Amino acid sequence: MVKIVVFDSGFGSLSIIKQIRKKMKAEVIYFADQENFPYGKKSVSELRRIINKTISTLKKEFKPDVIVVGSNTPSILFSGYKSLKIIGVYPPLKEASKKTKTSSIAILSTQNVVKSKALDDLIRKNVSKKVKVSKINASPLVELVELGKFIDQKQYCINKIKSLLLKPLEDNQVDVVTLSSTHLPFILPLLHQLFPKIEFLDPANSIVTKILKINNLQKTKSTFTIYSSGKITRFQNQLNKIGIKRKVKILKIH
Repeated sequence: MVKIVVFDSGFGSLSIIKQIRKKMKAEVIYFADQENFPYGKKSVSELRRIINKTISTLKKEFKPDVIVVGSNTPSILFSGYKSLKIIGVYPPLKEASKKTKTSSIAILSTQNVVKSKALDDLIRKNVSKKVKVSKINASPLVELVELGKFIDQKQYCINKIKSLLLKPLEDNQVDVVTLSSTHLPFILPLLHQLFPKIEFLDPANSIVTKILKINNLQKTKSTFTIYSSGKITRFQNQLNKIGIKRKVKILKIH
């Protein structure tokens, strides 16, 4: 059975795990690097050091067939991880560009990515010049997910989403949005409620497609184990609230 390790700075990439488990048979390991949350506000040099150490540790500990860098931030900022065995998460820009009817799309991403030249290059390569792209710093929304507020503080989350997204999406007549951070699919029900006419694209779907191509896997159920680098009590409680009952184990990056 193929072994897949997915990691992120916390809660986020469990959204990718959900898609993997639906579509393939694999031994899936999730590593929540809570000790280094949030990736999106780290300096580029600091983030590069963290990611290099994390990938090195995961290779030694688990000897995986595939590592998924579940965070959009290092995937976009660093090009050195592009290989068959290491898969990053990228905003589905080509799909958004094809789907828009207003010729106006938006990217919800982390603070560092929104400001980066790397994202500008990605847009230039994947989006028609006829399509307007709004880049929105969604780091405050990522924090809503990581802190678990999307579970039991829905009105607070709705107010936060409105204050951040309502004006840029309406002013620019955006009809397609890429959820470039893997944390954001957890608030999809709220986004659909607030913006029923906008289509939100989940990057997890393209990740599963890539893994299937690499390993020629059958579409069936999978199993997984969860590790964390931080204090696990709150994280365990959050998982329980969303129906994930597996016990979280500690893994220190070295």
